[in-house]
Amino acid sequence: MSESSSPTQSEHEEQAGGEERVQSGELTFVEHLEELRKRLFIVVLAVVIGTGVCYAFIDEIVGVLELPAGELDFIYISPPELFVTYVRVAVIAGLVVASPVVLFQLWRFVEPALEKRERRYLLFALLMGIVFFVVGAAFAYTTVLPIAIDFFAVRLASEGILPTFSIAYYIGFVTSTLLAFGIVFQLPLFVLLLASLGLVTPAFLRKYRKIVVLAIVLLSAFLTPPDVISQLLLAGPIMLLYEFSVLITVVITRKKLKAAQ
Repeated sequence: MSESSSPTQSEHEEQAGGEERVQSGELTFVEHLEELRKRLFIVVLAVVIGTGVCYAFIDEIVGVLELPAGELDFIYISPPELFVTYVRVAVIAGLVVASPVVLFQLWRFVEPALEKRERRYLLFALLMGIVFFVVGAAFAYTTVLPIAIDFFAVRLASEGILPTFSIAYYIGFVTSTLLAFGIVFQLPLFVLLLASLGLVTPAFLRKYRKIVVLAIVLLSAFLTPPDVISQLLLAGPIMLLYEFSVLITVVITRKKLKAAQ
């Protein structure tokens, strides 16, 4: 009886020892690869499950994406176009649904190698990254998309030419716009990282403010319809985010100076 129970006990001890080594970050190269493989397997499984769940509700998801288009009609111009579009939307939505699991696995993989202060910074960056991305995507969905679609489908429409959109092109336009705004709204976090590494300072950001403003205006003119309102809707938030980034660098620089004294 004791002989049969001893292997089980040794396995538990080995597993407990492995978990302690993961927590302390004391792993060999092969063990790191094994840990990475385990984390990647969980991530892929979460994305696959999320994609399957989202495809089960694909009509509702596509309906939400079609709302900014109002009463416009959609067509598909090749036999597999609608199916491929649905699969693409399901995968993107699945990634969104699985993002908490993905970020948690990323956190668990890098956490043992970080110091206590670095863990707080990374956790803060991950959480705020989600918040800024959601805010950017929500702003694009509720404000920018309706104005852009109104311009392309209503103001550009002429007699005898009806605005009938391909569902694939429309979904591609909507998802790329949401993604672009979600990424642009990460600007404060990007500046925060550069300031923490000492690569940018408040003086540097203030010195090149005019160039940045010009770049923002040109970018807004390129991404939005050629009217002042649409350009301001994009340029305004980006400028506010830039000024917020300057404020962040001021706070970080002051903290560094106090710590050095």
